[in-house]
Amino acid sequence: MEPINSDVDEFKTCVDDIYSQVDKLEKTVNEVEQFYSAPATTANKGSSSIVKEKDKDKDKDKDKLLLTTPLNIYHLQESSQREATASKRMQELMRHFALIFRQITQHKWAWPFLEPVDVEGLNLVDYYEVIEKPMDFGTIKTKMETKDGTGYKNVREIYADVRLVFKNAMKYNDEKDDVHVMAKTLLEKFEEKWLQLLPKVAEEEKKREEEEAKALLDMKLTREAAYANMAKDTSTKLHEIDIQLRELKERVVQKCRRMSTEEKRKLGTALTRLSPEDISKALEIVAENNPNFQATAQEVDLDIDAQSEYTLWRLKVFVKEALKIQGNNASNNNVTNNNKDDNKKNNSKRRREICDALAKSKRTKKLSNL
Repeated sequence: MEPINSDVDEFKTCVDDIYSQVDKLEKTVNEVEQFYSAPATTANKGSSSIVKEKDKDKDKDKDKLLLTTPLNIYHLQESSQREATASKRMQELMRHFALIFRQITQHKWAWPFLEPVDVEGLNLVDYYEVIEKPMDFGTIKTKMETKDGTGYKNVREIYADVRLVFKNAMKYNDEKDDVHVMAKTLLEKFEEKWLQLLPKVAEEEKKREEEEAKALLDMKLTREAAYANMAKDTSTKLHEIDIQLRELKERVVQKCRRMSTEEKRKLGTALTRLSPEDISKALEIVAENNPNFQATAQEVDLDIDAQSEYTLWRLKVFVKEALKIQGNNASNNNVTNNNKDDNKKNNSKRRREICDALAKSKRTKKLSNL
């Protein structure tokens, strides 16, 4: 007997389930392949490169990997703690710098630099043409005290702005001008005090780079472990799907009724109508369940009666679809050829009409000459 409707529905459900699993696995396989084919990042690159790679990986991988496994969550927590510790160390350095800043701003010659330059009041019409980035101690102090995240992140940023205050004054004012002399003197005093703090700043920067390099390496190893597990799980699931397919195949074979002699004859006749490409595909179907069958040989002797019921039904379905496609293609070609023939006829008719018009024109001209 042919499979009843309940059997067909059951097979369809099984196929849909397998298709869904394969679709998910395909996405996972693509993701794993992209990871292993991408250029590797190593901890041996320069520190600036490490920071750039780390920032880039944060956006791309945090949601996907850092929140999926206990190990990744641990690394995320560790990274957060490390950032908090480094921030505390930097705040301590900034407090040391604040002492230097206070000493400079309290100097008796610091008054010209406490507030922004009064460009309009002093009628300095060319000030903004000479000075690209104005700076003053009041602006620096405000930025140092801000708590909304827009302030200075490290002492080198403050150091650069303090130097800018003096450099601007020295650039705009003549060397003999009092403001120029005051700025130069205070800059020398400031650099002396900065040199005392610089070793601690350099030590902190080196420590931070080492921590970031280690964090990047840990993250890299964690990601590799995560993708290795993904690859392992995918391989296991593919094996499970292969087993499901074999079991489903056996069940389908058991449900297939025996094909009649007339059906086999029609199938054999239909095979001869296939295109060379489709014949090759049909022979591959036969070879799947018959290891001794040479589908690629130049001469193939296919015994329909010797094939299993499963192979015969697969061939029947394949041949039916292949011939249907061939028929559709043939119809399209006939329509195209008919259109070409119609175009040819129309062109010939048009040429005859033009020739007749020309001949009539010549006759008319001769009569007029008479």
